[in-house]
Amino acid sequence: MLQKERHVLVIFPHPDDEAFGVSGTISKYIEMGVPVTYACLTLGEMGRNLGNPPFANRETLPQVRKQELLDACAAMGLTDLRMMGLRDKTVEFEDPEKLIKMMTDLIEELNPSLVITFHPQLAVHPDHNATGLAVVDAVRRIPEAKRPTLYVKAFDNDTVEKIGEPDVIHHTADMREKKIATLRAHASQTIWMLPDMEKRWAEDDEEALDWLHNEAFYTYKFD
Repeated sequence: MLQKERHVLVIFPHPDDEAFGVSGTISKYIEMGVPVTYACLTLGEMGRNLGNPPFANRETLPQVRKQELLDACAAMGLTDLRMMGLRDKTVEFEDPEKLIKMMTDLIEELNPSLVITFHPQLAVHPDHNATGLAVVDAVRRIPEAKRPTLYVKAFDNDTVEKIGEPDVIHHTADMREKKIATLRAHASQTIWMLPDMEKRWAEDDEEALDWLHNEAFYTYKFD
């Protein structure tokens, strides 16, 4: 069961990051009346999926993905979207202090009781890891008594071997239609996989339904 939070701040680098990992959680918090802010660092303008035949080119893809992000937020009922203006596939090359300040400014403005981001080493993509590291460092600098809880998404192949099983599971089956709508909104990134997933959901495939209905997190432990 999700806890009633003061404010939830979600920080990811790409449009669609929220759809796959936390859209059920975001939708659930919003239905609970919890304010949710989503800070998306880039527009995913270097995404490789341009369609066959192409639906976009390098010049038009940022606008396509921006509109998809807006549509995804509408599907979740989320109204506080922050587009932070960084460039896709360059987050790892940003000045670390600039990134930490960006995260710190968001936290100071919103005063969240919960922050959700990627694990700083176990999230596959360099932009994911760099985002997680900046958020971790920003939260670490907050006096311990005032720190928000920090949940991280981790999904490297050897994640469980390195840090064990997730300690937080949000059961969001009642948000399944909103989660599916959020995935559909990011059509440029999901059109290749949704038909198969929808077939598996319709066939009550246990693994596919578990992914749809449950969202796993690690509570980040500061040493």
